[in-house]
Amino acid sequence: MGSVQGQDDERPVHEVYVDGFMMAVFPVTRGEYARFVDATGHPRAREWDAPEFMASDLPVVGVSWQDADAYCEWRTRNGDAARLPTEAEWERAARGDRAGEAYPWGDAIPSWIPNKARGPLAGPWPVAIGEPNAFGLFGIAANVHEWCAARNPRGPVSGLRRASRGGSWRHAVTISRCSARSKLDPSFRYTDYGFRVVRGATT
Repeated sequence: MGSVQGQDDERPVHEVYVDGFMMAVFPVTRGEYARFVDATGHPRAREWDAPEFMASDLPVVGVSWQDADAYCEWRTRNGDAARLPTEAEWERAARGDRAGEAYPWGDAIPSWIPNKARGPLAGPWPVAIGEPNAFGLFGIAANVHEWCAARNPRGPVSGLRRASRGGSWRHAVTISRCSARSKLDPSFRYTDYGFRVVRGATT
């Protein structure tokens, strides 16, 4: 994990071991999240009715860390085990077989990223656009920030913010390096924040 050229909280490059896990090919979509809202009455995401966020194949955005955690709990209660990835799991999955390279697809920004990764864009792009990384994951490190959990290895014992990984359609560059980190109050709902789920390999 980490980078020799990144921000202070990315350095130094270090080895981390995680238990086996499986990660969703796509971030949670608007359509999937709508089923959760309809079934539970959970508050809708921020700007739920805005046209740029309404298509069912877009990543759901405008969800807080608390919303994402509630979604995972709902799926788990209904027999489909799900949780947020830790930062270590997320970075391992994003890197695939490209240890030491900047992006999930290598050191260069791939040509399929909408508008050549120049933003901000009008909104997020559909989750199936582009090419998967070596682990078959679409859009990881691009399009939306993805909330992360904080265990295996555990995060700091103090602090109020929750970490996220990945790029943002709202940024000047819509893809981020695999090691880049963001952090935000877990109650905030920003329209470039979504999430992707994982489960243990034996679940």
